[in-house]
Amino acid sequence: MQLDWSTDSAARYAGRLGKPAALYGHELSLPVREQEKTFIPQFLEQAQSKGADALITVNPRIPLAQVDEKTSAELAQEIKAMAEGFPGRLFIRFAPDMNAGWPAWGQKPAEYIAAFRVVTASMRDTLEDPVMVWSPFQGGDYPFVPAPDAAQPGSPGFSALDTNSDGVWNPEDAAYSPYYPGDDAVDWVGLSAFHDDTAGGPPANTLPAADGLARMLGPAQPVQAAVDLDFYAGYAVARNKPLLLETGAFYSPASGGPTEKDIKSAWVSQILASPDSGYDNIGAVLWNETVEQRASGEVAIDWRLTADSGTAAVLADALAATSFRTGAETAGGGGTTADTPAGGGVISGGWAWMAAAAGVALAAVLWVLPFRWSAARSWAYQEETFRDRRVDMLRGMAILFVVVNHVGLTSLFQLLTQETIGAVSGAEFFVLLSGTVLGMVYGPRIKDNPGDVVDKTAGRSWKLYVTALTVVMAAFLISLIPLVQSSVLTGFTDQGTGAAGAAAAGRSYDMYSEVEGLLQFPVPAWLIPKILLLEFGPWQFNIMGLYVVLLLLSPLILWALSRRLAWLVLLVSGALYTVGSLSRIRLLPSQFEDSFPLMVWQILFVLGVTAGYYRRPLVDWFSRRRSVLACCVLLTVLFALFALSNPYLSNAYDVRLALLPDALHQMLYSGYFGRTYLGAGRLLNVLLVVITAYTLLTAYWKLLERALGWFLIPLGQNTLYVFIIHVFLILALANIPVLQPGNLWLNTGAYILLLGLVWTMVKTRFLFSVIPR
Repeated sequence: MQLDWSTDSAARYAGRLGKPAALYGHELSLPVREQEKTFIPQFLEQAQSKGADALITVNPRIPLAQVDEKTSAELAQEIKAMAEGFPGRLFIRFAPDMNAGWPAWGQKPAEYIAAFRVVTASMRDTLEDPVMVWSPFQGGDYPFVPAPDAAQPGSPGFSALDTNSDGVWNPEDAAYSPYYPGDDAVDWVGLSAFHDDTAGGPPANTLPAADGLARMLGPAQPVQAAVDLDFYAGYAVARNKPLLLETGAFYSPASGGPTEKDIKSAWVSQILASPDSGYDNIGAVLWNETVEQRASGEVAIDWRLTADSGTAAVLADALAATSFRTGAETAGGGGTTADTPAGGGVISGGWAWMAAAAGVALAAVLWVLPFRWSAARSWAYQEETFRDRRVDMLRGMAILFVVVNHVGLTSLFQLLTQETIGAVSGAEFFVLLSGTVLGMVYGPRIKDNPGDVVDKTAGRSWKLYVTALTVVMAAFLISLIPLVQSSVLTGFTDQGTGAAGAAAAGRSYDMYSEVEGLLQFPVPAWLIPKILLLEFGPWQFNIMGLYVVLLLLSPLILWALSRRLAWLVLLVSGALYTVGSLSRIRLLPSQFEDSFPLMVWQILFVLGVTAGYYRRPLVDWFSRRRSVLACCVLLTVLFALFALSNPYLSNAYDVRLALLPDALHQMLYSGYFGRTYLGAGRLLNVLLVVITAYTLLTAYWKLLERALGWFLIPLGQNTLYVFIIHVFLILALANIPVLQPGNLWLNTGAYILLLGLVWTMVKTRFLFSVIPR
C-alpha cells in the first residue's frame, strides 16, 4: 500500500480496512537526504508492526550517468543502516517509470540499464536477500510526451529507442525492452497500471472496461504473434518473474458521473480476480492510497480505497474471498508515520460537533466579557505611543511560527504552528506585518519628505540584498566542510505545497546544484548573474529576495496612498494577484519565485502597507462597527475549525476534528487554500486572523502582555535578526544526531533551548553591530 505518509499511517489504514496491508511503500532519494534517514526507519517500524514487507522506491536526484559503484555502494550502506532489524522482505525499486517522459531519469535506456545493474550489484553485496524490482509504466500511450532531453534522430542513443529502425520514435517502437536491465539483475518485474481514462485531460469519472486490466497486462500466456506490450506474458511468464502491480482507480469528487464505490469496486474486482484468470504470477499489488491535485491544485483526484467506508467494506469482503494475503499485527506494534509520528486523536461524530460548538462558545465569552464585566475593561491596551506593541507581539508570533516550522523537528510546538489557528503559516503573517510596520513608519513622512523615504527604503533593500548574498555564500562554503551535514540548507524535499503542486510531494532538489562552478577556474560566466539574482540559497531563507523587491517598490505605494489613491493601489494589487494566481507568471528567475511568486505575494505586502498607513482610521472604523468585528471573529473561529478538520496529525498528542470528509476537505483546501499561490480562502483567512488577533490583544492586552509579551515582543522588534540567525541554528541542530530520530520530548526540549537562546541573543544584543535587525 502506497500511503501519503505525511497524513496517514499503517495503523490508520488498518483501522479503516479492518486489516493491515501485506506490503507498504515509501520513496527514497539518491543521494539520501538527511531527513530521510529519519523517515525510512520510522516507515519500516510501521511495516514491521503490521507484519508487512516493505518497498523502497529509489528516485535519483542526480543524472543516471553519475550513479556509479561508489554512489550505489553508499546508498546500499545507508539502506542497510536504516533497515537494521527489519524482519520482512525488503523490495528495492530503482527509478520506476523509466520509459516515461515525466521523471528526470526517463527515456534514457543505456544510462538507465547501467545504473540499475550497478545498484543491483551493490544491494546484493550489502543487503541480505534484497528483492530488486524493475518497474516501467504501462506502455499503451508510449512514448507519451517525450522527455525534453530524450535522444533525437541521428544521436548515439536514438537507436535504442527506435527499436524497429524506421528512423522514427513512435508507438510502433517497443515500450519496455529498451529499458530492461537483464534477467540476472531483476528479481521481480513491476508495472504501473492505473484505471484513468482522462489521458491527462479534464477529469472524468468512468467505469473500468470489463477487460481494462487484462488489456494493460496483455495475454496471460505467450502467444505466437507476441508484441512488447504483452508485458505479463513477456516479462512475468516468459522470464519467470513475479509481478508487482502498482495501481489505482481515478475518481474526482467534483466531476460527477459514476460513484466512487462503483468505480473502485469494479477495478478492485478485476485485480482480485486476475489470478483465477491466468495471471497467477502477480506477486503483490501496491495500491496508490493517496489524494492527488491536478491543474495546479484545482482538481482533486482521490485514488484511495479506504477513505469511503462503503468502498473499504467492499474491499475487505473481497479480500477475504481471494488468495491475496494481508499483513498481520506483530508484537511491539505502534510505529510512527514516516514523515510525522503516528498517533494523535481524531474526534468524530457528535463529539466533534460538540467540540466545535465549545470553540464557538469560548470565542463568544471572550467577545462579551469586556462589555459585561467592568473589571475586564482595565485589561485593554491603552498605550498611546508611536510604536504599536500589539503589532510587535504579532510579529513575534509570526517569527516564532517561521522558526519552529523551518527547524522541522517533530515536537509539541507543532500543535500550535502547523495551521492550527487556520489555514495560514508564519510566512503570510511575516509579509503582511512587514508591510504594516513600513506603512506605520514611513507613511507620516512620505508626503513632506519623499526623498528621505526613498533613501531609507532603498538603503534597507540594499542591506537585505547584501545580507541575502552573504547567507547564500556562507551556506555554500559551510557545505564544503566534509564533517558538516549541510543538506538541511542545501537541499529541499518537496511537501507538495510548492509551485509544482502536490504531485511533486517527496521530490528532492539540490538548491546549490550549479554553484560548484565557483570552484572552477575560470568561473563560468553564466554563474555569477545567477548568484547575483539569488537563484540559489537555503530554502529557509529564500523569502528574503521577495523583501528586497517589495522594499524597492514601497515608496511608490506610499506616494500613491499619500495622494489618496488607496483605491487604485488596491485595485492594481488585486489585479496582479488575480493574474499571477491564474497564469503562474514568473517575473524573475530568483529562487523566491518558486515559493513566494512576486505577482501573488505582493498583495499581502500592499495590504499591510495600506493598513499601516491608515492604522488609526481603520482602528476607529472597526471600533464603531462592532457587528462587523464580531463577524470577523466568528469567521476566524470557523476557519480554525476547518483547519482542525484536516487529516494531518503533527504528532502523537495532536487532535483533529472529523467535521468534514477527508476528500471534501482536501478538495476545498487544494482549491481555495493553496499556500504558494495564496488561494483566495487562505488570503481571507490571513486577514481575518490578524484582525481577530489584534482585537484580542486590544481587549486583553495586560493579561497577554504579562503572559507572552516578555518573550514575543523582543523577537517581534528584531525579526530580521532572528530570521538570519535561525538559518545557522537550523544547521547546528541538524548536526546533533540525537535529535534526528524524532523523539518528541527530546525535540521539544531542544526547541525550548533553541528559542531561549534566540531570546537571550536578542536581549543581550549579541552581534547587533554586525547582523542587520
